[in-house]
Amino acid sequence: MPTRLILRLLQAVPTLLILVTLTFFMLRAAPGGPFDSEEGITEQTRAQLEAAYHFDEPNAAQYLRYLGALARGDLGPSYQYPDRSVNELIAAGLPVSATLGTLTIVTGLLFGLALGITAARAPGSLVDKLVMGFSLLGLSVPSFVIAPLLVLLFAVGLRWLPAGGWNGRVSDWILPVVALALPHLATVTRLSRNAMIEVLQAPYIRTARAKGLSERRIVLRHAIKPVLLPVISYLGPAAAATLTGSVVVEQIFGLPGIGRYFVLGAFNRDYGLVMGVVLLYGSLIVLFNLIVDLLYARLDPRLRA
Repeated sequence: MPTRLILRLLQAVPTLLILVTLTFFMLRAAPGGPFDSEEGITEQTRAQLEAAYHFDEPNAAQYLRYLGALARGDLGPSYQYPDRSVNELIAAGLPVSATLGTLTIVTGLLFGLALGITAARAPGSLVDKLVMGFSLLGLSVPSFVIAPLLVLLFAVGLRWLPAGGWNGRVSDWILPVVALALPHLATVTRLSRNAMIEVLQAPYIRTARAKGLSERRIVLRHAIKPVLLPVISYLGPAAAATLTGSVVVEQIFGLPGIGRYFVLGAFNRDYGLVMGVVLLYGSLIVLFNLIVDLLYARLDPRLRA
């Protein structure tokens, strides 16, 4: 296990370096710049701003300067929020995005496992068909479509929940979490159902039944561990999908998370802010994949070398 962890950490460094490099030069290659949207700015003022932020230097020099600051943990300044650094903006939005992502993953896992196991215990039944129909709907409709529909139904129509905004209430989380969690819930439901049907047909499960163990005990003590393997392997892609999906969902519901800064930074050509958010998202995806690998190795003894 320690060797596996060290190897994964060593692989993460070049992966993040490639991500930073590609993002840096792709942003510079795009038309426009951070100060193009400024109205009434003179050419002299523009030149002074570019010199102050080193945009008058070659891209290679800017890149090396950025890597040097990054090595010190400095993500640089924000060009649209000159009174705040990128570190400060991310620190302000990260708690909201982290809470949203955590609630989304946990909701998708818990309800997906419950529905999948319930459907697998009676394959072909009405319950199984209803669960599979619901999961198909969850897979077919993306989060950015689900979110407005939830707002129309529960906020505008029934008026049970707020349509958006951020007041720190529990009700502010419900619709965004549901919108993001439904696709994951649908996928986990299908994965756990298929795995559970296969496991329940295994010889050791038939032996457990012959010994008189209850169905509940068989599922919770003997069948659940192999069922978790495909579900855990899905956590990496699920984390990536949650991070990218939260960018849109946070905008729809007006949540003050990192997604809002990413969208605003992209529109305003705020290179530093976009670079910081992309690097954070990339680091989180690498971290989640590392955690998934370790959990998978923990559950599967064949991978513990």
